[in-house]
Amino acid sequence: MTHMLECSTPVSLGYFMPGEWEPHSHTWLAWPHNTETWSKGDLLEVEQAYIEIVRNLIQGERVNILVNDSHAKNETCTKLHREGISTNHISFHTIPTNDAWIRDFGPNFLKHKSPFRCQVAANRWRFDSWGKKYPWEKDDAARREIIRAVGLPWFDPNIVLEGGAIEVNGEGTCLTTLNCLLDPNRNGEKSREEMEKYLKDYLGVFNVIWLKGTLQGDDTDGHIDNLARFVNPTTILCAQESNPDDENHQNLKSLFESLKEAVDQDGKRFTVIPLPMPGAVKSNNLRFPASYANFYIGNCVVLYPSYDHPNDHIVENLLKKYFPTRQIVGISSRALIKGQGGVHCITQQQPERSV
Repeated sequence: MTHMLECSTPVSLGYFMPGEWEPHSHTWLAWPHNTETWSKGDLLEVEQAYIEIVRNLIQGERVNILVNDSHAKNETCTKLHREGISTNHISFHTIPTNDAWIRDFGPNFLKHKSPFRCQVAANRWRFDSWGKKYPWEKDDAARREIIRAVGLPWFDPNIVLEGGAIEVNGEGTCLTTLNCLLDPNRNGEKSREEMEKYLKDYLGVFNVIWLKGTLQGDDTDGHIDNLARFVNPTTILCAQESNPDDENHQNLKSLFESLKEAVDQDGKRFTVIPLPMPGAVKSNNLRFPASYANFYIGNCVVLYPSYDHPNDHIVENLLKKYFPTRQIVGISSRALIKGQGGVHCITQQQPERSV
């Protein structure tokens, strides 16, 4: 039965957030439905992207999908069956949401590994829609319902933190950005030192690398999962814009230079690899935060956002180098990115546990 682990922090009990490449028991999704995020035409394309995500993930793990009600569940099942996708490895949860960005409003999962078994728990962060930018009450409530559904023990940090704002290597290091975590619209005037203590206590890390930067069009104030990602404990793929006239060029160059100087939990430098960008993706002169860094690592597949750009193939080959045993699959994202998020933003991994 689910219960709150009071008067304790994850680190005090030996829990930590593992790297995304470690084995999952489930991936969580929230089925898209918000016509203020996407027009009806775009929403159909976004649903097709979800269908391809599910099709690929169920080859290696169960998929949990949040739906608003029984009608939405039936419609979603019909769409999946029409595409030849069995729901045998899918669990539906009737948990209403404002939107689809489960990476940010859902809990993040932790594990405690002993020589005998691997236990799993969760952090129940608060969510306020990236500093109260959009309606968020259903999303904030959904995190509680998800924890109730999985029946795991949980911790309550009692501060706002989005999953896209943190990136861990599973060995004790966390990447994040100053402009996001210190945004006063989220947690008031909490200091860098206070926020770093939360990261160490609740993610089980002891080395926090603070970076500066964001992408043009990013309404999250600089989520790290659009900028730099671990592909193993010692290697980081960092977004780089080769066009010197692009608005993101200098910012991403500075980010790369900062990471080249950073050290891991053992005081060693990382291998930092440039990850190309898909150029400017716009609609009606509005630029979206399109980035290949927003990929998701499943048990058997790595899903990356594709943009019908020549760099799609470069990114696919780069990911093949670091994930040779996983299939690399592009998910068409030109409609998805109009909601200002990507493949990583709409997925959340739950680590595998053993008993």
